[in-house]
Amino acid sequence: MKPHALTRRILAQLVLLVALITSPGLLAQSDDSEPEYSRKGADSCFACHDDQATLAVFRSKHAIRQDSRTPFGHGQLQCEACHGPGGEHAGRVRRGQERAPITAFSSGSTLPVMEQNQFCTACHQDDLGFGWHGGAHDMEEVACSDCHSSHAATDPVLVSSMQAQVCFDCHQQQRTQAMKPFAHPVREGKMDCGSCHSAHGGSSDTRLTQQATNDTCFGCHAEQRGPYLWEHAPVSENCGDCHDPHGSNHPGMLSLRAPMLCQSCHSQSGHPSIAQDASGLPDATPSPLLLGQSCLNCHSQVHGSNHPSGSKLMR
Repeated sequence: MKPHALTRRILAQLVLLVALITSPGLLAQSDDSEPEYSRKGADSCFACHDDQATLAVFRSKHAIRQDSRTPFGHGQLQCEACHGPGGEHAGRVRRGQERAPITAFSSGSTLPVMEQNQFCTACHQDDLGFGWHGGAHDMEEVACSDCHSSHAATDPVLVSSMQAQVCFDCHQQQRTQAMKPFAHPVREGKMDCGSCHSAHGGSSDTRLTQQATNDTCFGCHAEQRGPYLWEHAPVSENCGDCHDPHGSNHPGMLSLRAPMLCQSCHSQSGHPSIAQDASGLPDATPSPLLLGQSCLNCHSQVHGSNHPSGSKLMR
């Protein structure tokens, strides 16, 4: 083949290759560029999303312009910092076409919970803590937005008087117990679920703020901590052996009334008493020590005693 003929053939192949590379169809298949952000930022969003629930974000900590760490801080992406690129979503839509979706945070969102939470943890990783991973909320795929209201001026779950209502949406059994006559002052707003539980972590099965149940209880009930010369074994083991922490129908939030609670561990053998059950005392000669229907009539120091003669917890 002559040199000039070879040159023409090479040039023809190059032209064909360039045409293939620049063809619209091929570009559409190989275009891996990131979605575009909207041109006007939040102004594009609020042109449609102008309801009070959305606009409330400007009263929250997320919209402090002087703080560059917030989505609305100087140089940040505003709404799209959390909801992702919205150029296609905010752009013009032809008749008959559906508007391109954008990241939503709700129970009806098609985005997996793990991906939803990544938008929050990008800034709040320190708040989450290592205990979250593998915990009950993580395993149940609870999204941050299920508990937190990022647009609200005041996030209800961070306010003692409102936090319990957020938790009770899932924890219905604890809601019922909190309504019983004897319960911690959660309904009164004097304490909240976070006083005992750590929603983002904790090493115990019940996500307590402390390593053990007793350590959590002693944070408020320090007078029961001891150490005692004469200890009552259930007290040093677990407060929950006798008390129901979320609420009870019995005084002192006891799981049963005395003496039935006491006799669930202590038999009447060798003691001047007789067994008491739901039917009351038998008709024979009942022990006068039980007529008051409480072992605490004599054993008043039920949590422990430091008295030299307090081995029976009577003084």
